[in-house]
Amino acid sequence: MDPTRRNELIKVYRDGLLNDTVSFWTRHGVDREHGGFLTSLNRDGTVIDTDKGVWQQGRCTWLFAELHNNVEPREEWLQLAIHGATFLDQHCFDPSDGRMWFQVTQEGQPIRKRRYAFSECFAAIAYGELALATGETHYRERAIQTFERFVDHNLSSEEAASKFTGTRRTRGMGFPMITIATAQELRQSIGLEDANDWIDRSIATIREFHLKPDIECVMETVAIDGQILDHFDGRTLNPGHAIEGAWFLLWEGHLRKDASLIQTGCQMLDWMWHRGWDRKHGGILYFVDVHGLPVQEYWHDMKFWWPQNETILATLLAHLLTGDDKYADWHRQAHQWAHSHFPDALHGEWFGYLHRDGSLSSELKGNLWKGPFHLPRMQYMAWRWLEKDFA
Repeated sequence: MDPTRRNELIKVYRDGLLNDTVSFWTRHGVDREHGGFLTSLNRDGTVIDTDKGVWQQGRCTWLFAELHNNVEPREEWLQLAIHGATFLDQHCFDPSDGRMWFQVTQEGQPIRKRRYAFSECFAAIAYGELALATGETHYRERAIQTFERFVDHNLSSEEAASKFTGTRRTRGMGFPMITIATAQELRQSIGLEDANDWIDRSIATIREFHLKPDIECVMETVAIDGQILDHFDGRTLNPGHAIEGAWFLLWEGHLRKDASLIQTGCQMLDWMWHRGWDRKHGGILYFVDVHGLPVQEYWHDMKFWWPQNETILATLLAHLLTGDDKYADWHRQAHQWAHSHFPDALHGEWFGYLHRDGSLSSELKGNLWKGPFHLPRMQYMAWRWLEKDFA
């Protein structure tokens, strides 16, 4: 990449993170009365719903601890991370079974729990960064406990009471993919002893069951034996999710100096770029059908913020690791489309939901699903990767 272009991008990502995204959430998202974070915000940061998503409590906590550990040891960021962890500790665990809630009230009263256990993985990475920041053993213990709860729940058919019967058993890519990312974070923050084992196991699962070289595709949901299910759920692809998984493998390949992992990550990116990039309007589509048939979900052709974030990261890392100009071009396209449509020049941060043509669908800046995670993670990692010598 041309040094001038590299420096321009560093400034865009660094300043976007520190002067826009983080400042927006510290101004509007911190609940200083009841603890934790409020993420259901209107365009100008006004709170429009006080319920709290537990995913976002863990993600916000992780972000501030990550910034404290790896950008600058600001006391404000450390205190905000502790602020989030305190709310997690006091309100986000069900004492009857140790599982975490999915949604609670502003004061922390439980509203609902989901069948899956992704609240636990986001809490785990938050506790891990706080353990690194403070040296306190109880954060380390919490990180290990919540990670183990996450994997145990997802691997136990008895605990993970599915809403589906056993008639058509399936496996999704979400669990192995998020296991990789969580184990990578905990390996870095607390030196999780079995991190490599979980990463190896998860990569093997993705390679065996979800990658389909014969049709050049990453399947989101397959039969338990890896076969493609010719039904709506089985045919539906999530390009942004697969592309996110691609950069997890690319990063692992870089850390291990493993060319085969880098090759697999590039393969996943190649396949899903061609299936997910909207050639008419630009941007990554939310869902597509493996055979080009109509998709059941009515939001299938919308442009959500997070697939664009993950595509920016995957294309950038693929270029930095391989030097292939194809990925530099894809990164330019993804970066330009996202940065010309999602940022709010008036109030800051990014909108989350656009129509296919890039027009605004909702002025929401956050909800139970969108908070300060995918966007600031993209800005932080892209900034740091561009400063790194991958040679």
